Amino acid sequence: MKTTRRSFLQITRNGLAALSTSQLTAMSSPLGSEAPSSTLPIKPDHIVRSLPENMVWGYFGADVPPVAKVADGAVVEIQTVNPSGVSRTNPEEFYTKNKLPIDQHAQEVIAILKNVKPEPSGIRGHMLTGPIYIEGAQPGDSLEIRILDLTFPAPFGVNSVWPGGGGIPDEVKTRETFVYRYDMKRKTATFKEGIDIPLKPFMGVMALSPPADMGHQSSIPPNFYGGNLDIKHLTKGTTLFLPVSVPGGLFTTGDGHGAQGNGEVSGVAIETAINLTVKFIVHKGKTLKNPRAETSTHFIAVGLDKDLNKAMKNALSEACAFIRDELGFTFNEALSIASTAVDFEVSQVVDQTLGVHAMIPKSIFTKKKFTFWV
Repeated sequence: MKTTRRSFLQITRNGLAALSTSQLTAMSSPLGSEAPSSTLPIKPDHIVRSLPENMVWGYFGADVPPVAKVADGAVVEIQTVNPSGVSRTNPEEFYTKNKLPIDQHAQEVIAILKNVKPEPSGIRGHMLTGPIYIEGAQPGDSLEIRILDLTFPAPFGVNSVWPGGGGIPDEVKTRETFVYRYDMKRKTATFKEGIDIPLKPFMGVMALSPPADMGHQSSIPPNFYGGNLDIKHLTKGTTLFLPVSVPGGLFTTGDGHGAQGNGEVSGVAIETAINLTVKFIVHKGKTLKNPRAETSTHFIAVGLDKDLNKAMKNALSEACAFIRDELGFTFNEALSIASTAVDFEVSQVVDQTLGVHAMIPKSIFTKKKFTFWV
């Protein structure tokens, strides 16, 4: 689907015509909830499997060859792995030690760790699936990524603590890994009796390629092209908007999370494999400087910087600019609204470049009506 230049609000209102009746029904369930048993699953136009040939280890780059090419408006299922806690030299040991089956998914993880090579110059980061080339996406456009579904191919995730890591690196004396096992009926995760964490899956990393002149960039620090944003609100039924810097956009994803608190303070969340189903929509001539997102209840502005104070200032500037430019207020009015009604949350403090996101509630704008695709 092609669109003409329009506002951030307008570009979230279209694209439903390209979905089938079953897809629309599947998307109509509440955020984070199971679709009713009578609904049919979403049928993607393409499936990108988590196989060694479809993976890139830890970096983004304009010269990384795409593993798939899809049309503007396509629905794509992207399978990802998250080998947190699994040794590259002896990956089988993790499964046997934790009494986990070496099933098809585990075999894919093992094959990936044994066959996918790290970036030659030494850049390190996440195990990622992609990139995917979206036809029609060109520099100066923006890409809308509608998150239609997030499912678990394996019934567990991993969290770790280690000396030198996380938000209080000097206070951690020993390394320890915790395996969280999922109860899919109750939608909870636990590593120890007496603690149940609600499962709220989302992708830690969703990125387009940086411009060619930036070369290869690690997937660890987020940037204007997206990446390791670690914003826990980007769950099923939400939308992420990213600026396009290279032809085709080159979308890459990974670092699935079963659940995460704001801050991601141990250094990681419940690291888990996720199969992500998205709809890609190109918006011609809609230029963004930074990522933006939207849920059924909020607009989300993003601030990034190596200094958390500056990340907060950037998030505030982005929020004020959005309220001014997209909702029709003056800058001073926008700042007043931000001070009285917008919640600023720390996305994460552990990814080198730190993140703050502004939650702008739609409900406060009583003279405006917002439609959303869910």
